[in-house]
Amino acid sequence: MQVNEWIFIAIAILASWVFPAMPLVIARFLQPRRPNKIKQETYECGIETVGTAWVQFKVQYYLYALVFLVFDIEVVFLFPWAVAYNQLPLFAFVEMGIFIALLGVALAYAWRKGALEWG
Repeated sequence: MQVNEWIFIAIAILASWVFPAMPLVIARFLQPRRPNKIKQETYECGIETVGTAWVQFKVQYYLYALVFLVFDIEVVFLFPWAVAYNQLPLFAFVEMGIFIALLGVALAYAWRKGALEWG
């Protein structure tokens, strides 16, 4: 009797949903429920909230976060290249030079547009 190959994939998908859900469901049933006014208040970083909790953030914060992510991803691509530095052919150096040049052009563009200015 030949076992259908798709049954193993179905079992893996089912397990990927069941195993993470089990602790959440069990915790939901076993958790103590003692709601009160203090527990319902907004709490952030150990400081009590004064005024409204809705504050508009400057777009500048998001731009810094995006620039950070771009250079963080650059490091992810550069790390394997740096590890295998001694075994790479000349073509790999040219590729990495182009990659770094493109990122440098993007940084210069963001700098020229004032995206890195604070204020």
